[in-house]
Amino acid sequence: MHIKTTPFKDLIICNPSVYTDERGYFYESYNAHLFKEKTGLSPQFVQDNQSQSTYGVLRGLHLQVGDMAQAKLVRVVEGEILDVVVDLRKDEPTFGKSFSIILSAENKTQLFIPRGFAHGFLVLSPTTTFFYKCDNYYHKESERGLKYDDPQLGIDWKLDPKELILSEKDQKNIDFATLKQLL
Repeated sequence: MHIKTTPFKDLIICNPSVYTDERGYFYESYNAHLFKEKTGLSPQFVQDNQSQSTYGVLRGLHLQVGDMAQAKLVRVVEGEILDVVVDLRKDEPTFGKSFSIILSAENKTQLFIPRGFAHGFLVLSPTTTFFYKCDNYYHKESERGLKYDDPQLGIDWKLDPKELILSEKDQKNIDFATLKQLL
């Protein structure tokens, strides 16, 4: 496993060691011992989630607050996405800033997202299967949504807004100024 830090505290890019031969490939997608050794972090994952989406689907930006906040380790099993996070940790110098990365089945890159971030992704391939581990359970009452197109965040989603497909729920997400008051 190769680890790359980002300008955001504990937001970590993980690239597994991939072994290929005439049969295909093999890699360890997560190893708690190696992750702790290389990052100093030891999340205790309790829930795995998987979704499949088509081109133009934007899911997010989602988070859970309070005691039900979640750290996530995200990856793509099929296809390609633009993965985006926004730091909502008020005590960090990166508060209110976003980070994006391309995750794909081809590059096998993973992103560890610590608690305190809003997370979303946009599907860039015909279909995508997205997989993630969480260190806390889903809790509807703690769930919040941040508007993907808030001008204060200035996120470049790489597609024309007319091409985006959002759920009814994500169309009602709140802006950054409002969410700040609720944190």
